[in-house]
Amino acid sequence: MRLDSFLSDSRLIKRRSQAKKACESGWVYLDGKVAKPGKEVKPGQIISINFAHRILEIEILDIPLRNVRKEEAKNLYKIIREERRKKELF
Repeated sequence: MRLDSFLSDSRLIKRRSQAKKACESGWVYLDGKVAKPGKEVKPGQIISINFAHRILEIEILDIPLRNVRKEEAKNLYKIIREERRKKELF
């Protein structure tokens, strides 16, 4: 499964187009390397996402074969680290 599809199916990022932009902007890392949106993912890999005010690091547990219900989406990954950043005031 493509990385951008996994991010949207797991509901880590709302839309696939947003996931694609995040990857292209260099905000998404797969196993420590900047990842392209079309990179194939598999269970056991680590994804790090640099959101505006937090960093999220997850391990892929399962790849969905079809559309995933909201309740099932959280079973696709395990959160390894979640770090909130302070807002910078100018």
